[in-house]
Amino acid sequence: MASTFYNEILTEHNINPMHKHPVNGANLTLEGVNPSCGDDIILKLKVNPEGVIEDGGFEGDGCAISQASCDMMLDLIIGKPKDEAMRLADIFLRMIKGTVTDEEKDELEEAGILSDISHMPARVKCAVLGWHTMEEMLNEDADGGQEEKAKQ
Repeated sequence: MASTFYNEILTEHNINPMHKHPVNGANLTLEGVNPSCGDDIILKLKVNPEGVIEDGGFEGDGCAISQASCDMMLDLIIGKPKDEAMRLADIFLRMIKGTVTDEEKDELEEAGILSDISHMPARVKCAVLGWHTMEEMLNEDADGGQEEKAKQ
């Protein structure tokens, strides 16, 4: 039963991703690549001056897990402040390592179904690609890196 639920959610986010599209007015963009299986995404976020993620999307190709995980991540972070998105990324990455509480896992909503990926080491990089890309992007933005790239 749980396996069927997992497959349905993964398939839905892979076949009909809500957030696989260009983002008008995106002010943060970063490419994430998983060379071990060929996943390649370009994550784009529109963050307002108050630090709230107003919109987000991704483009690129990859396996079902990388595409679905990125789509679920965007479901979760759009509308939230950057620090909350970073907190959720921390929870997700700790979940993959098996070190979260049930309450923390519940905060991840649908993305929590990916907790069993930790038992499939070859797929871990697929599941975390979007999350690591978002973390790197927001860390660079906090350090002024994204603004510098935009000026070049």
